[in-house]
Amino acid sequence: MSELYIVRHAQASFGAADYDVLSDKGHIQSEALGRALAVQGVKPDLFIIGAQRRHRETFEGIVKGMGLPPQEHEIHPGLNEFDFKGLLDAAHRHTPPVEDMHTDRRSHFRVLRDTVLAWERGDVDEPPESWQDFAGRVMEARSSLARSGAERVLAVSSGGAISQMIAATLSAPQGEQIRLQLQMKNCAVNRFVYSDRSFYFHGYNETPHINAENQDELLTYS
Repeated sequence: MSELYIVRHAQASFGAADYDVLSDKGHIQSEALGRALAVQGVKPDLFIIGAQRRHRETFEGIVKGMGLPPQEHEIHPGLNEFDFKGLLDAAHRHTPPVEDMHTDRRSHFRVLRDTVLAWERGDVDEPPESWQDFAGRVMEARSSLARSGAERVLAVSSGGAISQMIAATLSAPQGEQIRLQLQMKNCAVNRFVYSDRSFYFHGYNETPHINAENQDELLTYS
């Protein structure tokens, strides 16, 4: 069986003008994960990342931490996160927006949970992307990742896309995607094993780079 390691990006810049940039802590996280994967003996023969800057910066940090020179990689936009800011704005287009929903973590994630559940039900008018399109592109990305000929694939994506891939693989009921997403740590490793005929979920939200000594510094969720 071949292996797929799919990593959520490191800490980005929540609340900043441009979220899609790793924070200083995010760069430290990604290099630390790379070192931990190297200790585990992980040697990918294929790298694939989403098209967002935080995916590329996380990938570069992982490669550096693994002690490798810059690596060739593919870009698959199906691994991109859904537009959570646009989705929240669409959901509150005709009602007063929740205070600080784009800048306060507690408010943001509380509103995001309810909004994604409504989006999945089809109850958000004119979202930036339909739920069906989001789920479809994630499954198309999964097919691209789990191709024949690669023994070990390392991919970098975002929490929403990874959680939908997990939920779809497990045939999970409606609503499970966002529950998985809200638990996912920055730089968490999620694992699948696959063959030409099968695709299995094998590991969730693993953080081999975090231990009791560094968790206060490196453990983040947004």
